[in-house]
Amino acid sequence: MPMQLPIRILLRGLFALCSLIPMCPVARPVSDPMHPQPLSTVLQETERRFEVRITCKRFDPDTVQIRYGAFRIRPYSLDETLDNLLHPADLVWSRGTTSDGQLRITVQPYEYYRRTPADGERLLTWLAGLYDDRMSWERRRERLLTEAREALALDPFLRGVVSDPDVRLEREVRHDGYTTQNYALETLPGLYVCGTIYAPLTKAPHPLIVSPSGHWEGGRYRPDQQLRMATFARMGAVAVDMDIFGWGESERQVGREAHTRPYAMQLQALWSKCVTDWVVASRRDVDTRRMAVTGGSGGATHALLLALLDDRFAALAPVVHLVSHFDGGCPCESGRPVTLAGGGSCTPELLAAAMAPRPTLTVSDGGDWTSTYPTLEYPFLRRIWGFYGAEAAVRNVHFADERHDYGANKRRAVYAFFAETLGLDLAQADESRVTLLPEPALQSFGDELPEGALRSRAELERMLEKLK
Repeated sequence: MPMQLPIRILLRGLFALCSLIPMCPVARPVSDPMHPQPLSTVLQETERRFEVRITCKRFDPDTVQIRYGAFRIRPYSLDETLDNLLHPADLVWSRGTTSDGQLRITVQPYEYYRRTPADGERLLTWLAGLYDDRMSWERRRERLLTEAREALALDPFLRGVVSDPDVRLEREVRHDGYTTQNYALETLPGLYVCGTIYAPLTKAPHPLIVSPSGHWEGGRYRPDQQLRMATFARMGAVAVDMDIFGWGESERQVGREAHTRPYAMQLQALWSKCVTDWVVASRRDVDTRRMAVTGGSGGATHALLLALLDDRFAALAPVVHLVSHFDGGCPCESGRPVTLAGGGSCTPELLAAAMAPRPTLTVSDGGDWTSTYPTLEYPFLRRIWGFYGAEAAVRNVHFADERHDYGANKRRAVYAFFAETLGLDLAQADESRVTLLPEPALQSFGDELPEGALRSRAELERMLEKLK
């Protein structure tokens, strides 16, 4: 019978045996260039190799996987490395510098509405080669107008406009040289646009100035908007503005989120057209031969769209926008592909299609994307106006030391332009005489929305589905 060893002796022997076996190092994970890696890992290696700082905007580089990342690095070229790494992931990059002078690369998702000034220059050069006289330009113009309107796809919305709309006019309030009157106009069933009519106290008839609002905080209630609209009225024009779709009183109906939907562009264009038609039809003091439109930033986009839809405007003044390399990043400006009209276009060419050879003033500054206007977009526009012998009718006022706003100097430039083109009284352009009103004093709805008004984005979208 075999001898039984105590368990304690067996364990002691086992431990002794293990002590004689060499310890193997623990395996560590190795970054295998043949397998997908997080983009953040490859960008860190790119930073090390090229001694640059790389920052990512509007996405998390840990969530993007890059295949064969190490093979995409070109040790002799940072530019090629970044193109190889980023373009397959639909990402783009741009150069800058840090506060200490180090090269900084910014990476972000591709933006279909934004290009570089160099891209804009190449596009304008290509476009200029499509026409060299008035006849060839007008053929191009007809195609642009037709295809831009088709791209906007506004016809179902226009068919849905209420034929006998509910109109709510507040009492007219008298100020120093002008009056204000708030309105709410039903456009599509249950959907209202709200704004204010600033009217002169002088004898009719008066020019009409329509002013879609931009994206600046405060919307149409902000001080610079009130100063501008009231001054237009003091100078002798009926001036009308409106909320941005989904902002102001519109937000009470459909919520701010509705402004980020592609149909925001269509509804804002519809509102501009409906308000213009309503004011012209309902006021006997408007001279339809002297109609103009102006707006700043996103408001400039909608001033352009209104001019594309309505050829009655005698003058246009877009401020700090409409360049060859940026279409506006908001869906209310670029939610529809209007700049693809004519096989590829841009807002300056569409501006020419809408207005040439009528008086047009562009206002730009050195602190935003319009810094290129004096040397890039403006010469392009002058050439087209020149086909009509009207180079002097298109102008650019540039403020190199200013930023993206519709500030005092820009307003003065527009006052002078409209005084000349619409016959307004420039001597009355005294903003110190304007009364700035609190937001509630410029609103049309009280505590309750009208009966039958839409009350949610879901209700709006169900109604829009019925228009198709």
